[in-house]
Amino acid sequence: MNSEFPFPAKSLPPPMYTRSEPVTTPVHFTFEGRPMQAQAGETVAAALLAGNVGAVRSTPVSGAARAPYCMMGACFECLVTIDGRPNRQACMTEIREGMAVTRQKGAA
Repeated sequence: MNSEFPFPAKSLPPPMYTRSEPVTTPVHFTFEGRPMQAQAGETVAAALLAGNVGAVRSTPVSGAARAPYCMMGACFECLVTIDGRPNRQACMTEIREGMAVTRQKGAA
């Protein structure tokens, strides 16, 4: 188990978010090196939540896990690293084919 994030991969709770419709136009990306699929037009945050990803970053001071919250760009809880660029708001970034998304650890 990674001490920065409270749930090991095999003990995640059931998904909180599900898509209301099946993926019709798939977009493939990776999160922490794991292949994932999203619907074209979704934000990175929506794709991660639908893929049962909880914490997407840790805070710089305490290391507490954080996840997408407001989904409208106001809270900055969804900061991730996208294609090597830190401090990207997952809720404001549309998913793209081949995108590499990783957790942001602390301040970047």
